[in-house]
Amino acid sequence: MAVYTQVSAEALGTFLARYDQGALVSAKGIAEGVQNSNYLVETTADRFILTLYEEWTSTDDLPFFLAMLDHLAEAGNPVPRALPDRDGTAIQQLAGRSACLIEFLTGVSVSHPDPRTGTGGRRGDGPAPCRAGGLRTDPRQPAGRRHLAPAARAVRCWDRHDRTGAVRADRGSAGAGARAVAARLPVAAIHTDLFPDNVLMLGDRVTGVIDFYFACTDIRAYDLAVMHSAWAFDATGERYDPAIGAALIAGYESRFALSEAERAALPILAQGACLRFLLTRAWDWVNTPADALVTRKDPLAYWRRLEAYLKDDLFA
Repeated sequence: MAVYTQVSAEALGTFLARYDQGALVSAKGIAEGVQNSNYLVETTADRFILTLYEEWTSTDDLPFFLAMLDHLAEAGNPVPRALPDRDGTAIQQLAGRSACLIEFLTGVSVSHPDPRTGTGGRRGDGPAPCRAGGLRTDPRQPAGRRHLAPAARAVRCWDRHDRTGAVRADRGSAGAGARAVAARLPVAAIHTDLFPDNVLMLGDRVTGVIDFYFACTDIRAYDLAVMHSAWAFDATGERYDPAIGAALIAGYESRFALSEAERAALPILAQGACLRFLLTRAWDWVNTPADALVTRKDPLAYWRRLEAYLKDDLFA
């Protein structure tokens, strides 16, 4: 979440008039996240999230995302659905962008997961095993990441490491290894972005899983690899917590057992996840507009994670 597109109170009031969700009371931009513009909207009836879809999210992909959320919600999962207006339309236009009014879910993101309370494991219970109708490939798979290489080279000015190492890893062990294992691993509709700020909790209870806008049809265990890279390290990527890593795997397997092939592939999937976030964070760091309400994230935190995965088998 972030704010790139500004919406006036008048435009938002006109937008809300299409719904039976009350009149506008207040709207506040949400700085967290990097992909789309998001506002916390309060009306005389309730709270909602307003999302305006920026360039990373194609309007053509929105029916896939919304169908996946409906599917998960109908199965009892705590996910936010897009609300239809009086005419039954969920995908609208606002301020020159496609937009949706989305259910507000209560809960907070846990900054420091605690495996003793089960928090770390519960994050592995997310929507990874769930299937939804449709097929969508991941635009940030290796082929889709090639245009991000200039941003990766720009990272050199922030760190003494030779950034060509990342390029060699992408073309070598991680890229080739991922292609080699892909054909023999189960595929499903997965989230692919289960970071701490995309899981809401009250105590030990998961109250919401949000931001499905990188969801796609891909290797099912990749969701676990992404979560492992996001949750088991500190924010700098310098310190790894094996207890949290183990809790994530245990939580995932409590709902969906890993095959031998999936378990063997986790290191290479984690390396691929690190390359993905290294490159996309570098791109965002270089290209984020100066007037955007967004907190940029350090690409080097994922370079350090990648080094850790290349050095040791953290899933052993």
